[in-house]
Amino acid sequence: MATSSMQLSGERPRETQPGGGGLARSESPAATTERGTTGPAPRVLTPRARRTRAHILRAAEELFAERGFRGTRLADVAAAVGIRRASIVYYFRDKPALYDAVLADALGGLLARLEAAVARAEPLRDRVEAAVSVWVDYVGARPTLARLLLREAVEAGPEGASALALHLRPFVRLVQRLIDADPPLLHRKSAIDPAHAAAAIAGATLFFVGAMARLVPQLGFDPLAPEHLESHRHEVLRIVDRLLGQDLSH
Repeated sequence: MATSSMQLSGERPRETQPGGGGLARSESPAATTERGTTGPAPRVLTPRARRTRAHILRAAEELFAERGFRGTRLADVAAAVGIRRASIVYYFRDKPALYDAVLADALGGLLARLEAAVARAEPLRDRVEAAVSVWVDYVGARPTLARLLLREAVEAGPEGASALALHLRPFVRLVQRLIDADPPLLHRKSAIDPAHAAAAIAGATLFFVGAMARLVPQLGFDPLAPEHLESHRHEVLRIVDRLLGQDLSH
């Protein structure tokens, strides 16, 4: 089976449509339909094929998080799953398509949980604190996501939107929708910059889960231990409470 030259190179992913199919915007949907990705009439995978696809995504997520996009080969993913390299192309057109699917899988579950948290008919403070708890719990349960985000932030080039940037757009819209739905927050937004607040909250958890144990090994603790994750969530919620309390008191 012919393979793309991009599979063997370190080329960054092309701009693709988020959602796990890795469909390049310049391509016809039919180009990937028969490989079980996106398209108007996707082929139904057998239970065994769905399990294999899930195993490929999990193995690829671990490798992309550990080695980055450029440092991960399809052959490495295949070896981790226990299949031939050519078999991966049955599910994902090439390495950029696989990377896009990994991001969609990792971020899709998080977005759904955050959407549910902020959609509650509750005051702003309660909805934001619920969303923060979802964020900490999700990243703590899926630490590869933290390493993926940190690595992408370092490796993304200035040439244009990265695959990750496209997948993060729904999160930006979610935050903006939360702000727009609360007029008092809009009027008082000079008291707290939402972008700075989001960076402080997200950055704290990404560093705690994805980097702290490696950068400061002398601390000698596992950030993924339940007691440490709970302590971290408590501290992040305290930060949120202070930020919201400052903003809403004016």
